[in-house]
Formats: sequence, C-alpha cells, structure tokens
Amino acid sequence: MRKINNIEKKFMKFEPPSMRPNIKMLWKKAKDFYVWNERDEKCIDFTSSIFVSNIGHSNPYFIKKIKDALNSPISHSYTYYNKYRLEYVQKLIKFIGKKKLNKCYLMSSGTEATEAAFKLMRMNGQKLNKDKKGIISMNGSWHGRTLGALMMSGFKNQHNWIGYKDKNIYHIEFPYPWLLKEKSELFFKKSLEKSFGKNFNYKKKIAGFMLEAYQGWGSFFYPENYIKALIKFSKKNNILITMDEMQSGFARTGKKFGFEHYKFTPDIICCGKGMGSGMPLSGIVSSRKIIDIEGGYLQSTHSANPLSCAAGIAVIDEINRRKLVRKSELLGKYFINELNKLKKKYPQMIEYCFGKGLVSALIMRKYKTLKSKQVADFICEECYKDKILLMNTGKESIKFGPPLTINKQALKYSIGKIDKALKKLKVYGTKSSPISSTRKKTCMGTS
Repeated sequence: MRKINNIEKKFMKFEPPSMRPNIKMLWKKAKDFYVWNERDEKCIDFTSSIFVSNIGHSNPYFIKKIKDALNSPISHSYTYYNKYRLEYVQKLIKFIGKKKLNKCYLMSSGTEATEAAFKLMRMNGQKLNKDKKGIISMNGSWHGRTLGALMMSGFKNQHNWIGYKDKNIYHIEFPYPWLLKEKSELFFKKSLEKSFGKNFNYKKKIAGFMLEAYQGWGSFFYPENYIKALIKFSKKNNILITMDEMQSGFARTGKKFGFEHYKFTPDIICCGKGMGSGMPLSGIVSSRKIIDIEGGYLQSTHSANPLSCAAGIAVIDEINRRKLVRKSELLGKYFINELNKLKKKYPQMIEYCFGKGLVSALIMRKYKTLKSKQVADFICEECYKDKILLMNTGKESIKFGPPLTINKQALKYSIGKIDKALKKLKVYGTKSSPISSTRKKTCMGTS
C-alpha cells in the first residue's frame, strides 16, 4: 500500500479526491521552469500548471505589472472602462494579427470562453434559421467543466451524470492515426455520415464546429487535409468554426496560436490558461459581424478586471521580447526528436509520440502485467524521484508542457531521466508490479 504523506492527509480532510494531483507534492515556490516541493527539492516542471505558466513561474516583469496595477489604485470595475482593459484588448488584437479576428470578449476562465463561443455560434446560426443551432465537436475532446462545456466535450462518461443532454450537440470521430485507414478527407465525410446519416440538412440545422486546436490528452493535431475538408464543408453549409486554444495559444505550439498550423483563420477562437499566466483571464476573439450580436449575456462579474488585464499585457510583452514563439518551435523540435528516439529504443512500452512546439505526449503501451496507464503512472513517479515533474493525464499518455522559458540543457537532462525510468521498468519484466496496490486502482490526473 502506498504511504500517504502528512501533507496529503491534511488536504484529504477538507477536499474531495478530484482535487488531488497525480504526484502528491506541495508546491512551496516556483520560479522560471522550476518548482520546489515541501522538502525544498528543486524540480524541473513539465506541467506549467497545466499550460498556464508559458512565460515562466514568478516572472519578474509579470509581477511588476500586477504590482503597478494594484498601486494604481483600481482592482475591479465590472464592465466600466479602465485603462488596463483598453491597453490589453488593443495589444491582444495586434498580437493575433488576423484581420478576421478584430474584436474580443474578455472573461475569467476557459470554460466561460467556450460557453460564450457556444452561445455565439447558436445565436448567429439562428439569425439564418431558427432551427440552425446544432454544434458539432469531437469524440475525446475537452472544453471545460460547466454543463454546456461538458456536453460539448467528447467523453461519454461525463455525459451520463449530467441529467440533461442537449439534443442539438453532436459528436463525430476524431481522426486518430490508428483510425485513419483512408484519406483524411474521406474519413471526415464518413464520420459525418456515421453520426447523421446521408440525408441530414447541415445547412439548415448546424450552426458551428467546436474544435480543440489539438486534442489535449495525446497532443493529437489534425491532418492538414482533414481541416481543409472541414473548412470546405463549413463554407458550403454556412457553419462557423471555433478553435479552442486554451492549451495551444500564446506560443505553446511554436506558433502564436494552434490554428496557424492549419493555414486558415477560424471564425472564433477561445483563449485562456497561458493568456494570463496564473491570473484569471480568458476570452473569445472573433469578427465584428459575429461578436456584436445582442442578447448573449457573455460578460461576467470579473470580466476584464484591471489586474488580469495587466497580467495579459505582461504575457504578450514577454512573448514578444523573449521571442518565445520561435524558441518554442526550435526547442520543441529538439525535444520531440529525443522523445521519438526513446520510442524507437522502447517500442514494447511506447506506442506513439506526438506534438508540436513545447507540447508533446508519449502514448504508452500495455507492458507485461501493467496496463498502459499504469506504465505512464510508473514513469511519472520514477521521474519525480529524479526531480522531474511530469503530467500523467489519467489515461495512457504522459504529457509534456514545460514553461517556454526552459533551456535545452534542462530538456536533455530530463530525457536522460525518462530513459532511466523506462530502463528500470524494462528490467522488471514479468515480475510483480512495481506500482503499489493503491496506484493500481486509479491514476488520477487531468486532460
């Protein structure tokens, strides 16, 4: 039985299981691409607090901007205008740099943003036809934790307990590499037919697609021809395309935003996580034609508060000043190449390696007596012993998303420790499982 440490006991007394991390550690402090645990051990962070700390933990310029805002003094203004909000929306639109994306709605959380996009697509659809309110998303997708976002997400086990299923939310098959037995454009067509039949009136009934820029748990990007087919279909049927950029935005994938990999501009993008580097900041960005619609009630109490806007300003300034888009691209190529070397070295344990920029994932295999997600769990725990903090998604994948400020030396060192963990697992062979009975039962994590 795995020993429960004193820190975990204290939190378990007051919090539910869903608030427990897969690696049981207390973050004592965090700086740049390092975190320190309760024993003052310095660990290389490959989580970025779930893709939040793109510009590094405790970034000095970031902290200064927030302190300046606190001293202004104004910390909240609801929807009343403030100078930080004006500076930020101007900077954000310029940073995105797409004529089509020229207006934004600022909010506090990623879920608020995906819910707002959901509303916008429906409202714009119903301007064309009262029945045009259908939303299509992908199996295996994740769009947030409120009811609307959960219904758009592609996990059936999440839908079971909701008690209400919006009949106008649909899901189609994601083009996973192991499912693509024909050209990706044909796969797209067949996926639609499988969900809707051959005579469904898309033009009359479908308002929008809700897509992750990449599917989170395995860092799966769409084949380019798949997106081309989806765009062509959407134009033909007056369907809006929304890209959920929560994880992929703000230089994470070696581009400013994930949609740039597909060489098109979506109708709406949803932003969050790295947008505020730990401050509650999210938003949707679209065109005047789409976003200026009345009656959506998109804003919330804390929308565009001055402190969060100051944080957002700092994030964009740091990305530009430190050339983090280019850095993410170059370091990502190196790191993913090294992960692929591990895949070739340990084919009995690693099935796939995917990613772009500084987001990537290893998809683990079942190995001997261990299930694939137990293999992932073992690697994460062994690496933590060597002061490398990895992210087990709760499935069969290990996900890598360090702060974009990380250096090549830290990446090289970490690859060595992952190699060490894989080698250790290999020597167990058919022996009894190296994972404790407690850990066998569940692999808590997040996708």
